[in-house]
Amino acid sequence: MRSARQVLSLGAVSTLMCFLGSCASIGPPVPPSLELPKPASDLRAIRKGGRVFLTWTVPLQTIDRQNVRHLGDTNICRSLDSAFSQCGTPVGSFRAESVPMLHKQHRDLKLQASYADTLSPDLEQQNATRTIGYAVEVLNSRGRSAGISNQVRVPLAPTLPPPVDFKADVTSEGILLTWSCVALPKTLPDISYRYRIFRRSLEKGGDLRLGEVECPANRFEDHSFEWQKSYEYRIAIVTFAKLETGNEPCSARPPVGGPVTSADCIATVEGDDSPAQRVFANDVYPPAVPSGLQAVFSGSGQPAFVDLLWAPDTDADLAGYNVFRREEGGQPEKINTTLVKTPAFRDDHVAPGKTYWYSVSAVDMRGNESARSAQSSEQIPVL
Repeated sequence: MRSARQVLSLGAVSTLMCFLGSCASIGPPVPPSLELPKPASDLRAIRKGGRVFLTWTVPLQTIDRQNVRHLGDTNICRSLDSAFSQCGTPVGSFRAESVPMLHKQHRDLKLQASYADTLSPDLEQQNATRTIGYAVEVLNSRGRSAGISNQVRVPLAPTLPPPVDFKADVTSEGILLTWSCVALPKTLPDISYRYRIFRRSLEKGGDLRLGEVECPANRFEDHSFEWQKSYEYRIAIVTFAKLETGNEPCSARPPVGGPVTSADCIATVEGDDSPAQRVFANDVYPPAVPSGLQAVFSGSGQPAFVDLLWAPDTDADLAGYNVFRREEGGQPEKINTTLVKTPAFRDDHVAPGKTYWYSVSAVDMRGNESARSAQSSEQIPVL
């Protein structure tokens, strides 16, 4: 039998252990986390020339909603099948940088990953009217995954290299872009090409698509720029391919070689860009020479004057006109003190019995002045 002192001691130990352990009830055992990262769900793909650029968000949680502690490789999956559920043999792999343990204030953190896959010319030529699918498979540190990501598809239509002699020259009419047409490969059914032209403002940034041109019209004039600004121009050849039935993606483009039908699916693929051509749109070009100048005398019953009228100049940057007058045997002299804003002027400093010869020039916003117009004369009668 135990003594009373021993019973009290055992009871005290039990009470102390219960206090230290909070006397919590023991629940069912929790299995250890497999640490399988959630599959990416926002994979995106853009094709440019012979490369496909993939981007996605790195998973930071496991399938059992635990924070990811370590990531393994990310496999790049590619397949011609319309849908696939397994990666098979990856065409590449990507190792994400180590992911730190996330604290509460960082739980909305998003880490972006990217990968560029190169398509072989044979793959493009043999599947010109098909698409190819991509997915990524994120592995844990033990090389296991919870499956592949969402799938995206891009067309396999072959692309062409850009012209090697693309040029941009500033002219009085605008910025003239010229190039030599690239020799086309052996004609493939349902494939056509156009030249797509881009402009970037060096002051504002951002690319603007100016238009598309078919050869042999190997020139394009840009009239939408601003003078005294710097720009970069580049050109790329765009492939238009009518895809096989059931392929995606499509675009609202004219079909190749025939009228639009509801079954047509036209894919577009931009080729690689030419080297950028930089220009400074320095306006050293005067406006057009005014034309149609007429001089008409008036003065019966009032002080004599000569009204001048001419055809308006249509230059967008026109600032105004200068008016010149000369007498017989003399040199033309400007008779306006400020630029004339409209194509009309009244000369009321005339003398009876004299003949005056008039001409007009146009001036733009940067002070470039045109040559003077053809002269128009008027004799002031002696009343």
